Amino acid sequence: MTSATERPDQPAAPPAATAPPTTAAPSTAAPSTAAPSAGGAVGDGGQPGPASVWSGLGDLAALAAEFGVATSYDGQDGTPVTVQPTAVRAALGLLGVDPSDPAVALAGAREARRRRPLPPCAVVRAQAPAPVAVHVPDAAADAVTAEAVLAGGESVPLSVGLRGTVGEVDGRAVRAGTVDLPSGLPLGDHRLRLSFGGSTAECPLIVVPERVPDFAAAPSPAEATGRAWGWMIQLYALTSAGSWGMGDYADLATLAEWSARDGADVLLVNPLHAVAPTFPVEPSPYSPASRRFVSPLYLRPELTPEYRHASETVRAEVDRLAGVARREGIRDGLIDRDAVWRAKLAAVELLFTSSGGGTGDGPAGGQEADGALRDFALWCALAERHGRDWRTWPEDLRDPAGPAVDAARAELADDAARAELADDAARAELAERVAFHVWLQRRCDDQLGAAQAAARAAGMRVGVVHDLAVGVDPGGADAWAMRGVLATGASVGAPPDGFNQQGQDWGLPPWRPDVLAESGYAPFRAMVAAVLSRGGGLRVDHILGLFRLWWVPDGAGAAGGTFVRYDAEALLGLLALEAHRAGALVVGEDLGTVEPSVAEALDGAGIFGSSVLWFEQAADGSPRPPREYRARTMASVTTHDLPTAAGFLEGEHVRVRARLGLLARTEEQERAAWLAERTGLLRLLADEGLVSPPAGAVAEEDRLDPELRAAAALGLHVLLARSRARIVLVAPGDAFGDVRQPNLPGTVDSYPNWRLPVVDDAGERVTVERLITDPRSRRMVEALGAITADRAGATTTRRP
Repeated sequence: MTSATERPDQPAAPPAATAPPTTAAPSTAAPSTAAPSAGGAVGDGGQPGPASVWSGLGDLAALAAEFGVATSYDGQDGTPVTVQPTAVRAALGLLGVDPSDPAVALAGAREARRRRPLPPCAVVRAQAPAPVAVHVPDAAADAVTAEAVLAGGESVPLSVGLRGTVGEVDGRAVRAGTVDLPSGLPLGDHRLRLSFGGSTAECPLIVVPERVPDFAAAPSPAEATGRAWGWMIQLYALTSAGSWGMGDYADLATLAEWSARDGADVLLVNPLHAVAPTFPVEPSPYSPASRRFVSPLYLRPELTPEYRHASETVRAEVDRLAGVARREGIRDGLIDRDAVWRAKLAAVELLFTSSGGGTGDGPAGGQEADGALRDFALWCALAERHGRDWRTWPEDLRDPAGPAVDAARAELADDAARAELADDAARAELAERVAFHVWLQRRCDDQLGAAQAAARAAGMRVGVVHDLAVGVDPGGADAWAMRGVLATGASVGAPPDGFNQQGQDWGLPPWRPDVLAESGYAPFRAMVAAVLSRGGGLRVDHILGLFRLWWVPDGAGAAGGTFVRYDAEALLGLLALEAHRAGALVVGEDLGTVEPSVAEALDGAGIFGSSVLWFEQAADGSPRPPREYRARTMASVTTHDLPTAAGFLEGEHVRVRARLGLLARTEEQERAAWLAERTGLLRLLADEGLVSPPAGAVAEEDRLDPELRAAAALGLHVLLARSRARIVLVAPGDAFGDVRQPNLPGTVDSYPNWRLPVVDDAGERVTVERLITDPRSRRMVEALGAITADRAGATTTRRP
């Protein structure tokens, strides 16, 4: 998340602020889990208060520390802030801990740890594996052995070192110790086995690489210095003559091939996660029903095997529906997803039924659907029947592990049982809809695979980079299928700060760190692997959430939350493992105030950070010169929920937010701050020889001369090309002078979030064809030529 949030219903820090807004802990130090001794407590209104609320609650503070729940944290300005005990109790309850008697709960937790010989899961790095903590009965201390059972069946003996006793379990003394692992264990999934006193314990042992892959060839990943550039697109906002009123997977392939031939190595796309197949269609890409599956809203029906094999009558009807979508997909200048999906759904249903349930052609056509896909398809079918929110379904369908869902799952998986469904219309319809949604996902994967293949075939070193949203709709498919691993009684958000004094609640349930570990992190890995399977890279939205998240318990209000810690070393390692298997780039959105230890961990893992030109400022508020940018970052002038280049230069963001009542200060103060920032940028551009020095009158005028504005927008991207940032991105709207940002945090209906097509400075729609042929795109490509020119033997473009 780049502003206050990716969600369209949350307030954001003004882009004219002197520091970037933050979406997780706006802190300079790690959240504290010790009992606070000073500082302010966050009350109901998010304002500091006395820390005396923790007086006499030492046991509760110790219990919180045991489970990684913060009792205080450093605020945006570095001032300690104390969390309310009620928030801590609520978070502990969501972690399955009864906080009513903290001393008893703490003793029980510590005993449970001593009772367990091995941790629930051990994630270690291949070259420098950390020792694994163990607990064994003192009576068996002389006969303890350990081994790593590798995936191929081989056994590697391990050494065990025991220390003194650490307490008792059932009246018997327990000793603590560690198992030491050798370096060089093969990457992947193994088992750690501990034997003692005639007993054996095992846990998953996952060996991960030190770093994620780097797109630039080098003797070692740490020495890679090559640079790359690419486009960042909101796919729905770019349509073509062949798409159905909004951009689709075929357009993605076209853009990938075109930009690759111009020397691009990266094509960043908005989250393509699945949303509910019902109406109205969820517009926000950051509030998906599932992050493991993708949206058929972007499918191009005419490119399916079923269309190619269809009769003339069927094809004519599909063509007619395409015309309907093109006519009705834009209403009053805004994208109408309902109109597009209504037409496209009718088309793909016709293709599915007329082909007898799909042809079986295509890369995934003949594959058997796995359990996760069948469950997702079952959720889709049930959502069509009972509504998009599983929490309102009949009680017996709310639990995917319950007997009613289990029976439906078994019935749908059995060929003989399916054959008998013809006697029951309702059950037969459900079976057909499940098969339909399985087929849809396969066709989406076919077309996404074609887009990535086109990118690589045209010369891209990375290809399509998918954006991974920070969470999922609590009523959606993932929350239904993985309800046990999500804290469904809370949502992710951010604590109060100077711009959002009530805090932020994003409405997305967080992972439960304890259950993640117990599951061997399988849900997290499956999600990452699924996204990486469809492209060449991954941008992790709000990657600070792998370290800690602000949990807002239901009904508490955004200010009534607290931070909960995650095992970042394990999660980063698993992210690196899945990226290594996929040969993929990983970028983390790390905007905001980031602790030095977090920045070091991300850099050490080879994960690219994010830089946004609007936020690249020195301590005095002046724009940072290109030579001072971080190197391992993916840099851009803006993001989807910040002002466009033209919008900032014209002050559109100030006027719009003033009109909607979103400013944290007066319009005059906001305008003065923005003008000062713009003047600083124009001076930097002049110092770099990219525009003429700004005259005094320019500093006081909202609107720039059109030629100066176009030159400045282009110059901002040249600054990035001259910076140390190894990846530079440009948005189509910035090439054409679009002043409207795709999303305005803090609004719901008052701003058309996620519904704006890309337009030029005259308000005319920018299509894929225009992007490819217009001289303004060519000028932007040429401005970024310095990035690819440093590649050995490279030219500005790959075109013949």
